[in-house]
Amino acid sequence: MLSNIFLHYVLDEWYEQEIKPRLKGRSFLIRFADDFAIGFELENDARRVMEVLPKRFNRFGLTIHPTKTKLIEFGRPNREQIAGKGKGTFDFLGFTHYWARSRQGNWVLKRKTKAKKLRMAMKAIWQWCRQNRHMPITEQWKKLRQKLLGHYQYFGITGNCKLLDVYLRYTERAWKYWLGRRHRSGHIAWEKFTQHHLAHFPLPRPRIVHNV
Repeated sequence: MLSNIFLHYVLDEWYEQEIKPRLKGRSFLIRFADDFAIGFELENDARRVMEVLPKRFNRFGLTIHPTKTKLIEFGRPNREQIAGKGKGTFDFLGFTHYWARSRQGNWVLKRKTKAKKLRMAMKAIWQWCRQNRHMPITEQWKKLRQKLLGHYQYFGITGNCKLLDVYLRYTERAWKYWLGRRHRSGHIAWEKFTQHHLAHFPLPRPRIVHNV
């Protein structure tokens, strides 16, 4: 809450009142808590703001993250470009933003779960299944449902269904592995796991929550 109030003055008001009127092209600012992205129509405008931005933050005892702050060319590719991908990608709020072709063949902005965020989520679900493997299966199932639905609630955005499914499949494998550790043999056959555990305790399928 404090960061929102502080940055509203340090960044938001400064951008609207002092920076935006001096720009030659169009621009926009998107901020969530202490993460923000600024888009510019013209490269010269972007470079000018990049020069003064650290000075503005330093004035209030703040610093710009050295590795997360950078200039990226991220314009829509030419319509004539058929193969390849659009220039540049950037990560913001847990998503990787990139240009790709739609089913109709148009260049559209797409988003997918940031690779680091997905790895962290997988590691967390593996550790949870390990630490709670002796919990009653019904209770495990309820908790895993909550975790998956929470993941879908945030990352369930148009175009990201493939990585939602990757997370689901990994959760199933982690659950199977650590349930197997409860058995004398140390494992459960995949066929038995799907026919017994998943049949009686199905995990929620990926779903798109936010249509963009």
